[in-house]
Amino acid sequence: MNSLANSTSPYLLQHANNPVNWYPWGKEALDKAKAENKLILVSIGYSACHWCHVMEHESFEDEAVAAVMNEFFVCIKVDREERPDVDQIYMSAVQLMSGRGGWPLNCICLPDQRPIYGGTYFRKNDWTSLLFNLADFYKQKPEEAEEYAVRLTDGIQKYESVQFIAEQPEYTKDDLQLIADNWKRYFDKYEGGTGNAPKFPMPNNWLLLMRYAHLMQDGEIAKQVKLTLHKMAFGGIYDHIGGGFARYSVDGRWHVPHFEKMLYDNAQLITLYAEAYTWQPDELYQQVVDDIIHFSITELASPELGFYSALDADSEGVEGKFYIFTKTEIEEILGDNADLFCIYYHITEDGNWEEEHSNVLFRKETDEELAKKLGLSVDDLLLRIKASRKKVFEARSYRIRPGLDNKILASWNGLMLKGLCEAYRTFNKPAYLELALNNAAFILKNLISQNGRLSRVYKSGNTVAFLDDYANIIDAFIALYEVSFNEYWLEQAKSLTDTAIAHYYDETNGIFFYTADDEEQLIARKSEIMDGVTPASNSAMARNLKKLGLLFDNENYAAVSAQLLRNIMPQLAKYGTAYSNWTMLLLDEVFGVYEVAITGSDAETVRREIENNYIPNKIILGGNKGSLPLLQDKFGASTQIFICKDKTCGLPAHNTADALKQMKA
Repeated sequence: MNSLANSTSPYLLQHANNPVNWYPWGKEALDKAKAENKLILVSIGYSACHWCHVMEHESFEDEAVAAVMNEFFVCIKVDREERPDVDQIYMSAVQLMSGRGGWPLNCICLPDQRPIYGGTYFRKNDWTSLLFNLADFYKQKPEEAEEYAVRLTDGIQKYESVQFIAEQPEYTKDDLQLIADNWKRYFDKYEGGTGNAPKFPMPNNWLLLMRYAHLMQDGEIAKQVKLTLHKMAFGGIYDHIGGGFARYSVDGRWHVPHFEKMLYDNAQLITLYAEAYTWQPDELYQQVVDDIIHFSITELASPELGFYSALDADSEGVEGKFYIFTKTEIEEILGDNADLFCIYYHITEDGNWEEEHSNVLFRKETDEELAKKLGLSVDDLLLRIKASRKKVFEARSYRIRPGLDNKILASWNGLMLKGLCEAYRTFNKPAYLELALNNAAFILKNLISQNGRLSRVYKSGNTVAFLDDYANIIDAFIALYEVSFNEYWLEQAKSLTDTAIAHYYDETNGIFFYTADDEEQLIARKSEIMDGVTPASNSAMARNLKKLGLLFDNENYAAVSAQLLRNIMPQLAKYGTAYSNWTMLLLDEVFGVYEVAITGSDAETVRREIENNYIPNKIILGGNKGSLPLLQDKFGASTQIFICKDKTCGLPAHNTADALKQMKA
């Protein structure tokens, strides 16, 4: 076994038996490279990554390829989910060199970590040839290699950087309209989503567009959001048997998934579908939320109720094997009920994807449409499909399961905690709140140290954390306060926020760094600005600071949030899909945020009544008691509702209907 044998990361452990003399990222490997004047080969991936497995099997398990790697390079394996800071550096390098990125990510660096070449997946012969050429290049032309490194490192340091903007502009609906109009050009109006293939769920994009459609009264965008939510939930990207979404579909109609299931996607999709139900109630949305939470509890929850990171795409070395069925298999499981099930999920004898006779389950018709076509009542159809689905689920449970990445990450658990709070907010199921409180207790006990600092990875022995860990847990604690009115969670959010400002905020440039000022310093200290499959840590912090500024009447929080948005504002209209969370903050700036304070013995009942109405630009606070500035002098003999905005409160309302009138005025 190589030096990865003592790692806690499932991804690194997958490579512990490779003949490649892998090291984890750390002092031993970096010092060795300098001492021996050897190029560093940094190979980055994650446990659920299909093409990472392919390259491992083709190249890293091959004795001859390993011999080349061991002779000429110090080889370092990185789990991108444990060390996103390292991934960020070398992903920037590869994107600058090639215009594209992805995993596996392979970068060749000088002994001081500065990159000179990189790419993603390489076939075995190409990889071997490349390694020989680079080793010879470094030996014969070290000065040229140095020039490459200087230029590339300079590019990395400037990549995704922003200008400090001191003057506060006036934000208007025109700014929002420009962003939306540019975005609309990329809508797929037949299959939902944007563009062609592959298609990613991008929950934050659709959450923004839903809010935009509501506040700006844009029917075209509302229609696109509903189309996308339905197409994703009907598509093969959704696991119709066990719940949960795959990371993306390889085609343009959500049919064939790239089968890995990630916690971060499913956590955010709970939030999206729960809020969509409040916006425009649809039983499909509730079913999706229920199914994702059930999947998360049964497949991703640890005994202590932290949530694991991912399920692999592969089982038995075959992508998707756990999830696909032949028609014959379905007939064996369901007998006389197989025909209806096959119609419902489009299972055919020939199969509907690349594996011969195999089917990815997907839907096309609504239950009402299909019931009418088959001459059944909707209730009868659903009853029969539910019973069949249960049998197929049981039969599937005997298969060899996909690999589990059992890392528990602070950042992604923050997203999940937020999703559980939003599910409770919408559906008022006590089990959701209980699960949220148990997960929050896990985070407090295991991921926050006595000095108030976060650890990114549970039980890794490494106490390092990054800005997204803080941002997502702060966001989740704010959400937990809003559904429980327990100020303890806001105090925790405030404490983490103060720590993040102290160690990550760059006051000179008005932006948060991704890494702390007292942690390991890499060749560049980067800021995460563009929203992707998860919101950028800077946009999440900007929105957190906006909310906490209002909740605590803290002008410094509000000022930092405003500075962040000012700096990013020039980018928003150019590429809306990369700034969706920032645009959510812009929506709040343009439309204002209602501060809904509910005091008195019936505060919880009133909270639930208000939450049944779609008001995306609000924060909600209150209870029987409270110390927040906005609650001062607002506790009386009866339950009261105060609607405040722009530091002005209306007269107290004594019922939900009157309070809602103030927000619609």
